[in-house]
Amino acid sequence: MSYFSSDFKLGILGGGQLGKMMLTETRKFDIQTYVLDPSNEAPCQFGATRFFQGDLTDYEQVMALGKQVDVLTIEIENVNLEALETLEKEGLKVFPSPKTLRLIQNKGNQKDFYLKNQLPTAPFTRFSTLEKLKQAVESSEITLPFVWKVAQGGYDGNGVKVIRSFSDLESLAEAECIAEQMIPFKNELAVIVARSAAGEIKTYPVVEMEFHPEANQVEYVICPARISQEVSDKARAVALEVSKAFNHVGLLAVEMFQTHDDAILINEVAPRPHNSGHYSIEASYTSQFEQHIRAILGLPLGNTDSKVAGIMVNLVGEDGYSGAVVYENIEKIMAIDGVTPHIYGKKETRPFRKMGHVTIVNENMDKARKIAQEVKETIKVISK
Repeated sequence: MSYFSSDFKLGILGGGQLGKMMLTETRKFDIQTYVLDPSNEAPCQFGATRFFQGDLTDYEQVMALGKQVDVLTIEIENVNLEALETLEKEGLKVFPSPKTLRLIQNKGNQKDFYLKNQLPTAPFTRFSTLEKLKQAVESSEITLPFVWKVAQGGYDGNGVKVIRSFSDLESLAEAECIAEQMIPFKNELAVIVARSAAGEIKTYPVVEMEFHPEANQVEYVICPARISQEVSDKARAVALEVSKAFNHVGLLAVEMFQTHDDAILINEVAPRPHNSGHYSIEASYTSQFEQHIRAILGLPLGNTDSKVAGIMVNLVGEDGYSGAVVYENIEKIMAIDGVTPHIYGKKETRPFRKMGHVTIVNENMDKARKIAQEVKETIKVISK
């Protein structure tokens, strides 16, 4: 099948920033794209061949998009799986498959899957309600501190909280959840695995993530991670094992902990382009977004090596600002060599909302990290 300058149509469920960056690649290849998203201000509305406003969890609306396209992919996991299963049965290629998404969409199922497949992960207990978790804490069945994760619908900075006292439980959502043992770790790492519809498989270099202490959001993604070759090899090997177990097509971002004795434990996975791979747009031979397109279409996978050291800084809304967005001092960071801002196109800012990212590339990692710090301290996402 010819994908380029042809009648072929790629469907994308979700029209946020990940979709927007995917569209940069489909436009480069002249591939038609149909995108569905609930927001009339979705970042994808301008880059898609056709943009439809609709509910990603609605069976009929997902079916309607699927009927118009030749291959369907996602940029967010929270989509109607029953519709995807029906479309797949009717012969539509859906990547990642609904089967993979069903395993990943619920964090409790995801954790059970690691145990079943003997993949290393932190000990955990599942709870059908918040009330049952509270009872387990009261009876000392679960000991403080621990990490609470909502089972369904959580995302970076939302749906994950460290519980240090019983009162911390009061602010949590009433929902199915897991209580995960807190693991003392040296580093949070991630590896993106690309697996094509034709069966080819490649891993990107290990990246290291530095987190914001309050918002539980990644502040810096550093590639290559500042770890030994031995730990790097181990992390890539674990990521490959996870990828094989899920049998996914497309990208799989595997987030991991490196413990103090250099064991690797899986934290969680995302079956799509991921925040930990944004550095690749400027720093890699093949960006994660181009790789995802190559993988789901069964095209040859591109080189995953980095050309240069890369650091990604998330641009999130400053605390205390809500409303029409202003990127203060953006001109100052653009005057620095090797600095590229990516603005997602969200018109409204609010505290800690992801509004964009900045990539810093440099031959020298230490220099790149210093520039990243300068960028972080200079640019501010505020409101009018």
